[in-house]
Amino acid sequence: MEVLKAAIHVAKWLEEQSIRHFFIGGIALQYWGEPRLTKDVDVTVLVAPEDFEGFLDKAIKAFRPRIPNAIEFGRKHRVLLLETESGIPIDISLGIPGYEEEAWAHSKEVEFQPFGKLRLISAEDLIIHKCIAGRPRDVEDVERVLVKQRLHVDVGRIRSLLRFFREIVEEHDPLELFESTLEQAQNLLKEGEGQ
Repeated sequence: MEVLKAAIHVAKWLEEQSIRHFFIGGIALQYWGEPRLTKDVDVTVLVAPEDFEGFLDKAIKAFRPRIPNAIEFGRKHRVLLLETESGIPIDISLGIPGYEEEAWAHSKEVEFQPFGKLRLISAEDLIIHKCIAGRPRDVEDVERVLVKQRLHVDVGRIRSLLRFFREIVEEHDPLELFESTLEQAQNLLKEGEGQ
């Protein structure tokens, strides 16, 4: 509950700044997949290059930095590590033009009663993010999203984008990871129907 309240607070602040944004991470996973305990707020923002420095300054004043030299860290890693007054961690990722603008265009505004609305990353883009990350927990999350959505996702769009990202991701093949997880989710759904 506290994390949702914090996310609504962050969303209102971003809207006041006229910053396009969408929530990723645990909050999006709770909606598209299975509820999982989440302790932080993950949000991606789209800021024009000429507004970048101004945004960093405003964000540092609106929320407490979690680390020393948070602005320098934000410039280098494109993520601001902040927290609310009550200590809820906030990770503000500075989106890169191109794919993340497309992800924003596909994002969805969702009502979280009684707190308010949040713009969430789409199920497809959440799957893409998780396949790129590729950790065992991310694979589980992809499977849970596919099962909860009963495979009603744009598989063609996911495959198309993962074909692009497989040229960039060196540690693993995100498309292969998706295909094997999709097969596993299909099997789980078939087993469920057979019971």
